[in-house]
Amino acid sequence: MSVSGDIERVFAGLTEAKVRYLVVGGVAVVLHGHLRATADLDLVIALEPPNVLRAIQALTRLGLRPRAPVATEAFADPLQRQAWVREKNMMVFSLWDPGSPGFEVDLFVEEPFDFDDTYARSVRVCLDHTECRVISVADLITLKRRAGRPRDVEDIAALEALMETPDER
Repeated sequence: MSVSGDIERVFAGLTEAKVRYLVVGGVAVVLHGHLRATADLDLVIALEPPNVLRAIQALTRLGLRPRAPVATEAFADPLQRQAWVREKNMMVFSLWDPGSPGFEVDLFVEEPFDFDDTYARSVRVCLDHTECRVISVADLITLKRRAGRPRDVEDIAALEALMETPDER
């Protein structure tokens, strides 16, 4: 499967760093087989401190920088993440690549589901140069139902149609 070089580079970096993560959002919809445009890469990483540190280090090595005027390492602090949620209603920590300004990675600041259970149901997708872990179609539908935006409703319909095909994931 062909995926943007920027996205595949992130997957390779996270895999090399042994980060436990799940692809969610629009890229997950695409990786499950429904072609649609998406502006960013949404990831849920297991928020255990060693995993978070490996993720932040890997993303920093790839040249990604926070959109907010904070140090990248601030994401590794659970108290800081809680403060962002409480005080700023933050759902994702956005990173961008100065070398590829249109590319953005959004890390959920809280796990929107039980990570271990959802990871156990996830799908490993082989790409051109690496692989990644993608949330299952059923779990993605649940996540998108919670979000409930018009784009999510469209994605749910497409994902449900994919589940009805013999080649379901």
